[in-house]
Amino acid sequence: MYINSLEFARVHDDADPLQHFRHCFHFPQHNDRDVVYFTGNSLGLQPKSVRSMIDQTLSDWATLGVEGHFHAQHPWWQYHTLFEEPLARIVGAKPHEVVAMNALTVNLHLLMMSFYHPTPTRNKVLCEAGAFPSDQYALETHLRLRGINPDEAIIEVAPRTGEHTLRTDDICAAIREAGQELALVMFSGVQYYTGQVFDMKAIAYAAHQVGAVVGFDLAHAVGNVPLALHDWNVDFAAWCSYKYLNSGPGGIAGAYIHEKHALNRSTPRFAGWWGNEESERFQMKKGFRAAEGAKSWQMSNAPILIMAAHKAALDIFDEAGMERLRTKSEHLTGFLEFIVKDSAKERIEIITPSNAAERGAQLSMFVHGGGRAVFDSLMANGVIVDWREPNVIRAAPAPLYNSYEDVWRFGEHLRNAL
Repeated sequence: MYINSLEFARVHDDADPLQHFRHCFHFPQHNDRDVVYFTGNSLGLQPKSVRSMIDQTLSDWATLGVEGHFHAQHPWWQYHTLFEEPLARIVGAKPHEVVAMNALTVNLHLLMMSFYHPTPTRNKVLCEAGAFPSDQYALETHLRLRGINPDEAIIEVAPRTGEHTLRTDDICAAIREAGQELALVMFSGVQYYTGQVFDMKAIAYAAHQVGAVVGFDLAHAVGNVPLALHDWNVDFAAWCSYKYLNSGPGGIAGAYIHEKHALNRSTPRFAGWWGNEESERFQMKKGFRAAEGAKSWQMSNAPILIMAAHKAALDIFDEAGMERLRTKSEHLTGFLEFIVKDSAKERIEIITPSNAAERGAQLSMFVHGGGRAVFDSLMANGVIVDWREPNVIRAAPAPLYNSYEDVWRFGEHLRNAL
């Protein structure tokens, strides 16, 4: 299926229906050529259209002042509505179930306030062992604020001895074992360290079977793998936009709330002016009346400048389409797996699942001996990857702007580094 050659790579690039999107992004340079940029799982590249989108916003501000809220090219008071349709398509939701707001961990705290309701007999939270640190901190501090000891209430599901990834059966078994004591299942959609895609549908079903609420951190999943949050009956989810969605460092995050909660005005939430019923927003009346849908979780008016960058990025993403991106991602990551195995032999162990359905656009490679030196060599030669302790190099070929030739070049540099 694959051949380790530049000719093979270029033939597939020529046949790639998404190849033109590469030219929509700025690439850092190394020795006057594009770097091999395989860190879209940490920070996506800048779309070239971002500058004009932000310039338009600055122009509206300069010429309209406060009237930009109503008369800007995209009126600021409704700016968040621009993202409902594209985000719904990306995460598999209804438009009124999604909203662009805040930062990821802020959204997780807001959503846990809404959906984690511990009782003396049902207060446990289940997550994966080795979850991203901010998720761990959010859970720990949120539980402590409720007067609950996280050491006693958090259940961590770890891989079996000698394995790097979790088995779905083990996750569901842990949920069933916790049973009536379990209040919340909070998992990542894609594990940041191993790149494993979790079976979110199965996890959500298992959680609901024991009466628990289920939420996901989709930081490494959104824009990376197919999602169907509404159909999977997920209660809530949150994500950032600066990785595969390419919306800029610290870009606006997003949240999903299933309509059974989002359309229920009695669902608890922290109230803010921007989450109030829109028709009454400027009446300045006392008493919060939640707007319809996920947008009622908004607290403050939108940060328009960073949302302008988000719009520029999502316009490109929406044009490419998740289905086509996923198809290319499977082939591109498969080619990378082939190249790594052909170039590294026994020196590198890929800890990301080999089954395409269980991974996204990422391979996590455990280097047996001298891993940091290999990483440093790659970086010094214009191959941008990232390092995770104790000995893992993560490489993420993003289908929106990476090419088969990038993968082949990576293999050549990897062989030299080893």
